[in-house]
Amino acid sequence: MAKYETLVDQIREQIKNNIWRVGDKLPSLRKQTETTGMSLMTVLHAYQVLESQGWIVSHARSGYFVAPKIQNSNPISKRSNATVSKAEEIDINDFVFDVLKANRTPYTVDFGSVYPDPSLYPRNQVNKSLTSAVSHMPTSSALDNLPPGNKGLRQIIAKRYAAEGMNVHPDEIVITAGALEALNLSLQAVTQAGDWVVVESPTFYGALQSLQRLNLRALSIRTHPTDGIDLDSLEDALKSHTVKACWLMTNQQNPLGCTLSNDKKARLMALLAEYNVYLIEDDVYSELYYGSQKPLPAKAFDQNGMTMHCSSFSKTLVAGFRIGWVAAGKMALPIQKLQMMSTLSASAPIQLALEKYLSARNYENHLRQLRRKLEQRKFAVWQMLCAEMPASVNINYSEGGYFLWIELPDHVDATVLYQQASKENISIAPGRMFSLNNEFDHCFRLNSSFECSLIQERAIKRLAELIQKMLEQ
Repeated sequence: MAKYETLVDQIREQIKNNIWRVGDKLPSLRKQTETTGMSLMTVLHAYQVLESQGWIVSHARSGYFVAPKIQNSNPISKRSNATVSKAEEIDINDFVFDVLKANRTPYTVDFGSVYPDPSLYPRNQVNKSLTSAVSHMPTSSALDNLPPGNKGLRQIIAKRYAAEGMNVHPDEIVITAGALEALNLSLQAVTQAGDWVVVESPTFYGALQSLQRLNLRALSIRTHPTDGIDLDSLEDALKSHTVKACWLMTNQQNPLGCTLSNDKKARLMALLAEYNVYLIEDDVYSELYYGSQKPLPAKAFDQNGMTMHCSSFSKTLVAGFRIGWVAAGKMALPIQKLQMMSTLSASAPIQLALEKYLSARNYENHLRQLRRKLEQRKFAVWQMLCAEMPASVNINYSEGGYFLWIELPDHVDATVLYQQASKENISIAPGRMFSLNNEFDHCFRLNSSFECSLIQERAIKRLAELIQKMLEQ
């Protein structure tokens, strides 16, 4: 056995035996060489093997740590034998509305927010672009920016697709008032009241609200925190029901954070093509990856033009501008007509401002800085949660985005936790928001994008105390 393999086996066994626990920092490369007598390259090779196997994770300028997923048993996959859940009627909007309204209370530690920390946005640069766009806005701008939207902005978005190896013509792109409008218009374009639509379980609450508003029926497919949607269960649903569309997040899924592998994305698109089902792809978080390569959307594997790929600048550039788009392919014209009958168009000044910013500013440099800060903050929050939370709490960590999905023991109601925390100006997003049944009532989503100040630390400790009290009841 090679020396590095001996060290790999040794550290792996130590992690299994809880000598090194989740979040613990391993000895530095230099310290490990002193302890083992091995060369620096041998130790580095061993650490790299452990990292590739998922046992440890490296963080720039910080070192190596025991990876989250080793101790995460992901009890979601064990909770229920039901892989497909049906809902003839959907009633989620009132609860979601109440939670979102409560989260707007001043001085709240906003772990429940869907948006990243606004201080991470290049606000001054974007505002300058808006000021310049408004001052030079031509009199024809209202007409120029009607559906499908600002031509220059659509060309910029098309070039970003091209950089990923995707051939999306600017005329296929429709600019919308945020990604949610893009998703809603896409759903309207391919469904009628009473149709079956597939969503993930758990899923983004906005999808459930949209299905409720349009009187659609839902098939919820079990989704794993690491592996993503269960494609075997999806195939069963497609066989047994006449499904018109799937509303899915294949990258940095909200609330779980999982990203489908390219193999699963290819299989997903083959399944949908076989059953002639449209994919409405919600891809607002794909720019927030942590690795060296941006994950492709499922649309990149679509050979039949059945994908409406929706995204926005709300999670990466500025939330308040509410500018999104859908790369709709052959559904572009129907979506434009629907938009004309509802919001008419996205804001002309904002479209012009974004065109100006993206043309003149270094958006890629901003994205690199944003990803780095989000990764650092998420890891810091995760470490704090590991240190403060009771041992029976499961913290799912994903390599990207800014959400942590937290599972409490089955008998602990996260909605009660949400209510108790709200009284102390701490917001979380309870699992009930993301499901059509009570399967995730013991879970909650936590936003990790805010800097770990003393206020955040105290809030996490208080959440841990509230959970411990609930466990003792």
